Amino acid sequence: MTTTSREVHLVSRPVGVPSPADFTIVERAVPAPEPGEVVVRNDWMSVDPSMRARMRDVPSYLPPFALGAPLDGAAIGTVVESRSPGLRAGDVVWHHSGWRDFAVVRAEDTHRVDTAGVRGSDYLGVLGMPGLTAYLALSEFAPVRPGDVVFVSAAAGAVGVVAARVARHLGAATVIGSAGGPEKARRLVERLGYDRAIDYKAGPVGPALRAAAPDGIDVYLDNVGGDQLEAALDALRTGGRVAVCGSVSQANAEEPVPGPANLALITRKRLSLRGFIVLDHLDRWPGWIALARGWLQDGSFDPPTTVVDGLENAVGALLGLLSGANVGKMLVRLNQAAR
Repeated sequence: MTTTSREVHLVSRPVGVPSPADFTIVERAVPAPEPGEVVVRNDWMSVDPSMRARMRDVPSYLPPFALGAPLDGAAIGTVVESRSPGLRAGDVVWHHSGWRDFAVVRAEDTHRVDTAGVRGSDYLGVLGMPGLTAYLALSEFAPVRPGDVVFVSAAAGAVGVVAARVARHLGAATVIGSAGGPEKARRLVERLGYDRAIDYKAGPVGPALRAAAPDGIDVYLDNVGGDQLEAALDALRTGGRVAVCGSVSQANAEEPVPGPANLALITRKRLSLRGFIVLDHLDRWPGWIALARGWLQDGSFDPPTTVVDGLENAVGALLGLLSGANVGKMLVRLNQAAR
């Protein structure tokens, strides 16, 4: 059992775009577990857009990161020492004490995961919160009906690479995605199940969406906000539905960002908009895992991930995510032998 662990700490609150100088890596002793606790060797760490908001000293649905303390986030790891009757050495668990090599966590704050036929890292992507977000958005909060036209922003991100498959499963006739750059847009159509793709960096989104969906759309999964939400409100048909689960276009803004100028369309078209946070709906997680595991195991679904190796490169992975460098889920691999 190792006696030290590296941790990524936030040392200053970024103004605008974060830089490597806002972080440092600290080595600390790993404390012995107390009764009811386990020591976990982290094998994979999740890198999430929501981490940017937590760098501000502003309350949100998750508390701000403390200065001079380790970041945290979802991780998959292997129990190496246990003082809990419910877990033993060798168990693979999901928990929320990532951004360090080893974590001491309460057993009740972990979820043991079944890696038979799937990868442990899948529980941070398609089988984890991003996949569950896509499923809840399109099955419950902006439900897709047979024959619908569905539009997804940030379609090459962790939620977006799952959304097209979910929309098809629910009966969508046409699925349109937006992504930044021609290569990402091409991959949406060639690999990820989208019928049409919009490169939002190539020009205004509104005309591009009208060209992709000349008769309008029925459902919009909003990961971005801003001009893409405005374009979707224009394109939505009467009775359209919107699920809002992110606003990445505002991630580095230091002042309030103007909202869409066409909000009156919500009333005129009798639209419904529903914001949600996936952590409020973890009771739905087992059902999603059962559905998506089948897709992974039969080989019909293999969404891409972007993997960065080593805790020393984790800050670079986060900065890359915030600049759109990823396709699919951004992960940091801490254990080369991990699946």
